[in-house]
Amino acid sequence: MSSLAMTIQNSISSEMHSAPMPRRRWVLTQDAFDKLLTSLDEDRDTAGEKYLEIRRNLIRFFQWRGTSFPEDHADETINRIAKRVSEREEIRNPASYYLGVARMLLLEINRERIREQQALNDMPVSLFESESSEEIDERIDLLRSCLRHLPDEQRQLILEYYHGEKGEKIERRRKLGERLGISVNTLRMRALRIREELQRCAENNHQHCRAMR
Repeated sequence: MSSLAMTIQNSISSEMHSAPMPRRRWVLTQDAFDKLLTSLDEDRDTAGEKYLEIRRNLIRFFQWRGTSFPEDHADETINRIAKRVSEREEIRNPASYYLGVARMLLLEINRERIREQQALNDMPVSLFESESSEEIDERIDLLRSCLRHLPDEQRQLILEYYHGEKGEKIERRRKLGERLGISVNTLRMRALRIREELQRCAENNHQHCRAMR
């Protein structure tokens, strides 16, 4: 097998195990990937060269825009286009088309980043902002109680997701996503939903406690 063919095969393997971001799951198959290559060029080797060049350009696109996992986002872009090609969508200008899909994905990533940051910023304020240290302690206890009532899988996910300092946290999240077999963005959305559930639980319990006084 030529080095080009081996590189393409490795890319296929990587993409087939990467989960799309928050959408209904679609898995890249060998047949879909073959159709994607054919859409680039009828000659297999030429198509392979074009594919690798497009993927490199996509990685640079996401790197320049400061995304955390540019290779994952490049593969997600390719996955989405492969799905469209498998559904018989015609691509006349691949370079422009791939870039357009990458830009749409970047908008999704940025929206999710804003939503996550808002949730992270809002939760401490709504749960712990108080002049009374006694009330702060009470709310922390409520949050811990809500954590204990989560299913084991969700409790482990949320604790691992927010564990560690910045650099360590990024690496732990990447490994956590790999272990669960999901993309980083899918992991982020799961963690966000669990955090929002914890916030609602703690707020409801806090209001109940105040009503009982």
